[in-house]
Amino acid sequence: MRKSLFLMLACLLGALSVSAQIPALDRVEPMFWWVGMHNPDLQLIVHGENIGSRNVQLSYPGVKLIAVHKVENPNYLFVDLRIFSSAVPGTFPIKFVKAGEKTLTYDYALRKRNQSPSRAQGVTDKDLIYLIMPDRFSNGNPNNDSIHGMREEGINRAKMFSRHGGDIQGIMNHLDYLKDLGVTAIWLTPAVENDEPSASYHGYAVTDYYKIDPRYGTNELYKQFVDKCHSMGIKVVMDLVHNHAGTEGYTIQDMPMKSWVHQWPTYTKSNFKYEAIMDPHGSAADRKQMLDGWFDRRMADMNENNPYVQHFLTQNHIWWIEYAGVDGLRLDTYPYNDPRYMAQWATDVKAQFPHLSIFGEVLATEPVVEAFFTEGNTINRGLDTHLPGVTDAAIKDGIYDAVMGWNGGVMRLYELLSQDFLYKDPTRNVVFLDNHDMSRVLSMVKEDVTCYKSAFAMLMTMRGVAQMYYGDEILMKNYSNPDGLVRSDFPGGWPGDKDNKFVASGRTNKENDAFNYVRTLANYRKNTPALQTGKLMQYLPEHGIYVYFRYDKLKTVMVVFNSGDKEQTVTTDRYSERINGALKARNVVTDETVELSKLMVPAKTALVLEILPNNTH
Repeated sequence: MRKSLFLMLACLLGALSVSAQIPALDRVEPMFWWVGMHNPDLQLIVHGENIGSRNVQLSYPGVKLIAVHKVENPNYLFVDLRIFSSAVPGTFPIKFVKAGEKTLTYDYALRKRNQSPSRAQGVTDKDLIYLIMPDRFSNGNPNNDSIHGMREEGINRAKMFSRHGGDIQGIMNHLDYLKDLGVTAIWLTPAVENDEPSASYHGYAVTDYYKIDPRYGTNELYKQFVDKCHSMGIKVVMDLVHNHAGTEGYTIQDMPMKSWVHQWPTYTKSNFKYEAIMDPHGSAADRKQMLDGWFDRRMADMNENNPYVQHFLTQNHIWWIEYAGVDGLRLDTYPYNDPRYMAQWATDVKAQFPHLSIFGEVLATEPVVEAFFTEGNTINRGLDTHLPGVTDAAIKDGIYDAVMGWNGGVMRLYELLSQDFLYKDPTRNVVFLDNHDMSRVLSMVKEDVTCYKSAFAMLMTMRGVAQMYYGDEILMKNYSNPDGLVRSDFPGGWPGDKDNKFVASGRTNKENDAFNYVRTLANYRKNTPALQTGKLMQYLPEHGIYVYFRYDKLKTVMVVFNSGDKEQTVTTDRYSERINGALKARNVVTDETVELSKLMVPAKTALVLEILPNNTH
């Protein structure tokens, strides 16, 4: 049995070295870099047995050795380089020299940047994001199901917390399915290595920041995945975890210094209370536990006040963007990070990739809490986070309130949207109905397909960036109790599956009806700028009827939702400001033309109507 992490941390107080377990030169990270980057400074982290006893030598035109930092643990060196604009792509040796011992050499490469405009292009309100958990979507390469030497070998699809074998190749095999569905961006839960003994299939316990988990594929395959997506007009969102790391990673097992992670006398979990950092009357102890407490026993809390940790994380993220060309970043557990570091991180990343989009996971029920974490210091926080958007959980809850009649029903959704003034730009928020941590939409609406459709109608027509979760389009269901229940395999993604839901013939009539409904709205949204960048105007709900418009100079889309239990006739005189004298509209889903003077709206139903010019026949 391995020592518990906290026993290990106690040992580190006396001696940080576990040198007998590592090679003389274990790794240099980042493994390579590029010329012409915005920030000319680069800090290499070098790990190897007693590497700190050596001196560093290098010589290459345009590259200057600025400093070598020897830290508490002799198995580390931190090497500061400056790469001037005069440097050209090429390879040069970095030598680690010690008198009386063989010189260690690492051939460091500087690469030419790929300046294609399709890279790091940003995911915006023009996009529909499809969230995939790679282990649970499709197994495209059974040869990587089990990797010898990893702490969890083999797959067991019968157990929800075991590895199931999904991988990057499996996702690539089904890009045509996603494009046909109307998806314009794919967000994968973290695909980097999670070499924990169990239950790390989710990807949020990183053990190697620079390596795709070999059970998913390789770094090169991930890059090919991004390139193939781009060739098909699909963007890619990378999921990043700043706050915590898997305890089996080399920087945790053999920490550079005691302050690499937040340490406590005994295991201390975060209190998970956003209020502890928002409350102007809050205690320092509560704030510290929120920010410095551990997320889980096997997820060490990174000390983002440590400048070496800051360089390590920021450079890793810039490396992946430049290497793979991803278009956006989703930031896991955003509120648990050090706020000043994260503000600087966002500034540094956007300086290098100005079109890249960023959104943070903030799971709050009120817009004011979400706005606290977004850019612009709009609510007098005293800090500009430079975070463009968040996961808009408040609007998610509002949509459920509307379709299910909870917490004030449609009025609650109206009220939540009326608070958009709190944000610098609410259209950068990501609107969603569920994800890998939440009960699926079909279960949330008690398997009422009419309510399911109404929720999707609002999702596809709401302001902001739309995001859906894999399998919702085929009526996958379950409550997040535990979360493994909402992370089921996509039927048909594995050789030998009884049903193949990737094709119409493998779906039931009910599933095809749901799929076609989502597909119709998604593709309409994809081809309708008014639903992407158009303005939003909403009307106070009356008699359970909620109406809002999305519009630009070319087109107006009207959404009419009847939250009641009976069909209602809706007269539209009240909405003349936006209807502007039009007499007819097209039902986007059924393609039928309807008279606007009186609309028959079935119970619990949302109509999506494109207003037609009066000269349309």
